[in-house]
Amino acid sequence: MTSPLDTQESAPDGGDNASLVRLSDLGLFTALFQSIPGRAVLLDSGGVCRFANQEFIDFIGRGRDEVIDRPVQDFLEPVVFASYAPLMERVFGGELVRRVAWVDYGRLGKRYLEEVISPYRVDLTGPVVGCFGVGRDLTDLKHQEMEIVRRTQAQMEAEAYHAAIVGTALDGIVVVDEDGTVVDFNPAAEQIFGYRKEEAIGRSIAELVVPPEFRAAHAAGMRSYLASGITRVIGQRLELPALLADGTRIPIELAITDVTRGERRLFAAHMRDLRATKRAEEEIKRQRNALHQKEKLAALGSLLAGVAHELNNPLSVVTGQTMLLREQVLKEANVRSGGLPSLEKVIQRCDRIETAAHRCARIVRSFLDMARQREAERRATNLADVAREAVELLGYNMRASGVRVSLAIEPGLPRLMLDAGQIHQVLLNLLVNAQQALEETAGERRVTVSVASDTDRGAILIKVADNGPGIAENIRSRIFDPFFTTKPQGVGTGIGLAVSRGLIEAHGGTLELGTGPDGGALFTIQLPLEEVAAEAPPPGPQEDAQGAGVYLGSVLIVDDEPDIAGLLAEIAEGIGYAAVVAHSGREAQALLARAEPAARPADIVGILCDIRMPDGDGPSLYNWLLSHRPDLSTRIGFISGDTLGPSAGRFLARSGCPLIEKPFTPTDVRAFLGALIGDAAPPPETTETRRTES
Repeated sequence: MTSPLDTQESAPDGGDNASLVRLSDLGLFTALFQSIPGRAVLLDSGGVCRFANQEFIDFIGRGRDEVIDRPVQDFLEPVVFASYAPLMERVFGGELVRRVAWVDYGRLGKRYLEEVISPYRVDLTGPVVGCFGVGRDLTDLKHQEMEIVRRTQAQMEAEAYHAAIVGTALDGIVVVDEDGTVVDFNPAAEQIFGYRKEEAIGRSIAELVVPPEFRAAHAAGMRSYLASGITRVIGQRLELPALLADGTRIPIELAITDVTRGERRLFAAHMRDLRATKRAEEEIKRQRNALHQKEKLAALGSLLAGVAHELNNPLSVVTGQTMLLREQVLKEANVRSGGLPSLEKVIQRCDRIETAAHRCARIVRSFLDMARQREAERRATNLADVAREAVELLGYNMRASGVRVSLAIEPGLPRLMLDAGQIHQVLLNLLVNAQQALEETAGERRVTVSVASDTDRGAILIKVADNGPGIAENIRSRIFDPFFTTKPQGVGTGIGLAVSRGLIEAHGGTLELGTGPDGGALFTIQLPLEEVAAEAPPPGPQEDAQGAGVYLGSVLIVDDEPDIAGLLAEIAEGIGYAAVVAHSGREAQALLARAEPAARPADIVGILCDIRMPDGDGPSLYNWLLSHRPDLSTRIGFISGDTLGPSAGRFLARSGCPLIEKPFTPTDVRAFLGALIGDAAPPPETTETRRTES
């Protein structure tokens, strides 16, 4: 079929105007095609390309002479030509076709095109003689759009994931920027700190939860990390105090992570409220202490049978030696008509009295240490002394049960930093267990205790072995389990060995079960060999003043027992103090509050006061001093033979006042006074000078 695009027909009047118009049309087509922002092509009715702009030529990837005046099937790949065939039928049927779709361009790949193909007529009523095709390649734009959609979807999924994980997390999660400004505050953080999310966002994290004394360090640490990337906080788990909205401080566990995902620096702080954990730890500690106390009391019950004997023997020595001393002094004084007794024999008897009295004191203090609930107090300790005291305390019970105890101690053992009371308790538990294991053993019953150093292990070993039946192989792995016992019901609690192992491990050591040389049980305590120096008693001014006839001031002694008060007064006066005695708290108050200054005791530099007295006890006197004589409230020390009572323990903990326990020695009292009074004592005066000034 012939198209008007193929020939230049003459106008009806035979002139050349039609040719001019046709030439003008060609110029117009060319100008329009080249200016179209996209690909443009003009086909005649035979599918021959008559015009095409440069963008179309470039897209096809052929030369202009391979496209212009060539059938489209010559320069389009078959698959592309086939995709346009149905569209061309519609266009040459007079329909304008619009399409936005992915089009397979063969070797050029799939392209996302926006196309308009319209029929071309010479005049409005004439036949379709060709078609215009105009298209824009939106492939890159479509890919960007798809990427945006993908990223948006990923962001939506991430936000949903964030809401699901962070929003339901049990820990408080707070996200801050590099300035420390809060940008996210999850529900757990709201519940912990008492702020709503809307209140927290936009505020400084330091202002919200960091205690004032830590804010400067917090800001400095953030600046250092941003500048150098070096930090001691980020990536670590820390336990710190934090502030709540109402100003309350709570313990938290904190972990900070750098979660920067772009140019903006972000940090996520994971915070766990430790209040419940701390309460649980305190409850566990309380229950553990209760178990320890129960075990101590159980051990005390097994020892009570020997208490009377162990105390009565040394007390009998004290009483007998005292009477003999008195009789000897009187006898020799009568014989010599007032002459002095033999000092050598008097001194010998005094030494025996002192030895027996010290033995009584050790026994009493051992029971007090066992029965008293207290925290571990590690001091420089001689393990040899601890072992001797434990064996000595159980000596009567062992002998009464027919058990022979031998003690072997390596000479020159170093002192270790230990809680002597706890190690003493462990040894008592092991010795009592050994005694009970030997009760049904026929023949000789032996327990061996040894203390020696092991340089290869870097440890000191304490071994307790018996010649009993030993521990059966099938229960050896359970012997240290809490509440496991082989004893009959009502005899043992099953926690002695468990408690003992815990006490030894708390000292960095081990407690192990083995087999002794005689086939019985062998328990070995291994403690780290970390030698420490012996603790020297603090020097006091009385050391220089003693026996020099100096005056160090007055000491008020308050005790309802005249013998104790007199003894303390004699010791104080012997080192240079003037003693003023009161026998109750009320009497002491009256002395210190007398209306006439001349009637008051002068130069009071310290007070020694019994805690328990019938007419005004020690705590009431202390409270009176706080109001009326605060200068003396810091120089009052207390004396007691019973600190087991909860009220006395609470008072001492609250006041912080020092305590000396009965029975005491003159050396104890001198050191106590020196530590109590210290620099408060006036400059030493000689007795002669004081008399002259008086």
